[in-house]
Amino acid sequence: MNKSNTILLILFFLVAILLTNCNKDSTNNPISDEDTRSYYLGFTPFPHNVTTAAVQDVYTKLKSDADIIAHHFDDGLPWQESLDGTAYPDNIISDWQFRLANTPASHKKYVAVTPINITRNGLAPNQTNAGNEPLQSPWVNYSFNHPDVKTAYLNYCKRVADFFQPDYFVIGIEVNLLINADTTLTLWNRFIELHKFVYTEMKKLHPGISIFVSLTGMDLVEGYTEAIHANQLNGLNDIKDFSDIFGLSIYPFLSVFLTEPLPDNLFNQIFSLTNKPLAICETGYPAEQFSIEGGMFQFVGTPQKQKSYFDNLLQAAGNYDTKFIINFVLQDYDSLWTAIGSPDDFQKLWRDTGFYDEKGNEREVFGIWREKLKLDIN
Repeated sequence: MNKSNTILLILFFLVAILLTNCNKDSTNNPISDEDTRSYYLGFTPFPHNVTTAAVQDVYTKLKSDADIIAHHFDDGLPWQESLDGTAYPDNIISDWQFRLANTPASHKKYVAVTPINITRNGLAPNQTNAGNEPLQSPWVNYSFNHPDVKTAYLNYCKRVADFFQPDYFVIGIEVNLLINADTTLTLWNRFIELHKFVYTEMKKLHPGISIFVSLTGMDLVEGYTEAIHANQLNGLNDIKDFSDIFGLSIYPFLSVFLTEPLPDNLFNQIFSLTNKPLAICETGYPAEQFSIEGGMFQFVGTPQKQKSYFDNLLQAAGNYDTKFIINFVLQDYDSLWTAIGSPDDFQKLWRDTGFYDEKGNEREVFGIWREKLKLDIN
């Protein structure tokens, strides 16, 4: 075959390939990289009311609306029992048993625990049969790097891992908020000592489980929050080698943007900060308008804005090695919020971020969410 014929043959194949791709687009069929997804999609079983029926309703919906379930424990732990290796309070074990019994067998399991309190400025409280209680002596005087804290928290993580057998295991929730809580970085440095110890020991015991922490993503980009950018990047550098996955907690409305339009490159700015696989450990966007603190902070959410946020998130996640995406609230918890006294504070922030509204009606966002759920995991 002469040179001219060879060139013509190559051109023929190139045109054929281009025509094939054009035909796919013209018939609205997805191109090849849209035929699968890398990530699982899920929620926590956070209930929309205090009733047993509401709790069970969430688990029922999780069967069809997700393929991963997030068991999120952010409410303290039994410190002394963990240190001594004695039995845990009955309410902890019964909660674990109920969660596991209602987790669909086909779903992946993501479990998150933390040694940090809910305000992210110190050690988590003590959990008893009566619920969470303030730390007592000697625990109230301990910091993250105390030998007893290190031993107790490692033992706690062992018990959780042995019980749930998670596919993904977070051992520190939104840990970089400790950096914001103490500009001297004393808390952070003590926590890092604890985390490195527990991570290293847990990986020896469970090399097949992805073990990591979650970080507040909006704090990692300069100017998006009041966080000191250099401190946040240093913190990321401190912990990235002791975290199998770049786990993120992203609530863009809890930033300078509130519910105003977000930068087009928001997700790429955050996702590209490491070369680690990615996971959206929790996220959400309000689909209704509300305010807190007597109107001091206004959030103009709409179902359309919620859908647009998730459309952009899912598209961006597809460009990275993303393991899973968790929308924290499945259904708006207006009833639960009323039952606890209708507080006009931070407890209201996630009330309207469900994919179902307070009456159980589906929101527009489900259209794109379920289209992704139909795709095979690659």
